[in-house]
Amino acid sequence: MYVISSCLLGYRCRYDARSCPFEFLTRKGIRELLIPVCPEVLGGLGIPRRPAEVQGGDGEDVLAGKARVSDISGRDVTEEYLRGAWISLGIALQSGAKAAILKARSPSCGLGSIYDGTFSRTLRPGDGVFAALLRKHGIEVYSEETARGVLDRFL
Repeated sequence: MYVISSCLLGYRCRYDARSCPFEFLTRKGIRELLIPVCPEVLGGLGIPRRPAEVQGGDGEDVLAGKARVSDISGRDVTEEYLRGAWISLGIALQSGAKAAILKARSPSCGLGSIYDGTFSRTLRPGDGVFAALLRKHGIEVYSEETARGVLDRFL
């Protein structure tokens, strides 16, 4: 079993009420292995919502209380991001998920690089809040850009 960002399965849960379906997931046998989560929605944020970025660090820094998540209007949404990450982690643990496949560059789900908090589409190294929390709990994390080979092992 894998936890996956809901938007990758076609759920319209992104900040802009769109999805970003990952075509590889239409292969027979894959969908049965996937448990969709959207940490932002599970944390209480609506659809659509203002775009948000981590400011002052990355997801690990948010978990440590050293950075915040703010939307483009300046509203602090850190609590919603933390709540959603913890709820999503609970789903992953209860399901026995071996790994997670998350949306690249997202402030929740980004892996290896996220937007830098300036809303200028500039990337910085680091993970999103949920990705960082999963890693802290020993769950492997992949983005849709790196997951193809991982799923092939189980088909």
